[in-house]
Amino acid sequence: MPESPEVQELASFLTAHTTGRTVGSFDVLLPKALKTSQPSPGDLVGRRIARVSRVGKMIDVATLDAAGAPLHVIVHFGHDGWVLWHDLVPEDLKRAGDATLMARVRLDDGSGLDLTDAGQWKMLTIHLVADPSDVPAVAKLGLDPMSEEFDADRFRAIVGNRKKQIKALLQDQTALAGIGNAYSDEILHAARISPLTHAARLSPREVAGLADATRAVLMEATAARVGVAPSELRAAKHAALHVHRKTGAACPVCGDEIREFTSSGAAAQYCPTCQTGGTVLA
Repeated sequence: MPESPEVQELASFLTAHTTGRTVGSFDVLLPKALKTSQPSPGDLVGRRIARVSRVGKMIDVATLDAAGAPLHVIVHFGHDGWVLWHDLVPEDLKRAGDATLMARVRLDDGSGLDLTDAGQWKMLTIHLVADPSDVPAVAKLGLDPMSEEFDADRFRAIVGNRKKQIKALLQDQTALAGIGNAYSDEILHAARISPLTHAARLSPREVAGLADATRAVLMEATAARVGVAPSELRAAKHAALHVHRKTGAACPVCGDEIREFTSSGAAAQYCPTCQTGGTVLA
């Protein structure tokens, strides 16, 4: 699943490659991906792209018409969605490879991008709205750990006394925006906290350490992705992970074997020494 560090670099890439360009066409190939009926995809044609920004794990392609009226394309990638960039967009509407072509944007200079989804359920979604807050998933977003608004006090207010496992809370987009399965594992490993721990049981010191780890892990990953091409971002992410998807490997801190457990159908990887004091999670 794309998470904030990779989506941030994707947004930076698209800003550099699309700002000032005019939309020549916008084709939605899988109708279920489009979650709004009005405005229509045709209403994007002739609009100038003003910027592309990250909103949680989503991107916001902001466009303007000749009068300066805004129209935003909000893309949520789901689990397996992503962007394929073309310096020169193919004439046919076919996607090479295994991913399904969900939509294509062609720009006035012949470049453009494909929105693709390689998953079974095709969870990528597109909203066309005048205001990003008109998208429910955007309106409900919690505090973004990479924003200027993030600090220890606000983090403490979100985490304190929550009767929810801390891994699940870190991934709750209405609490903290931009964190998914992989970085929640990485953050908890850095903070030396078991993913099964309930937030309400964390000590003030643990909450403070978790706040620092949350910010540090995401900011370091974001800095490491700068300049990485969109097609390489997923591989770069997985290559840099310490515990996520590393079951059976040695912990880079203590050397113990990385373990895995499943809770509520979701898998998590952790180090039994660093995160549980040697107690194996049930």
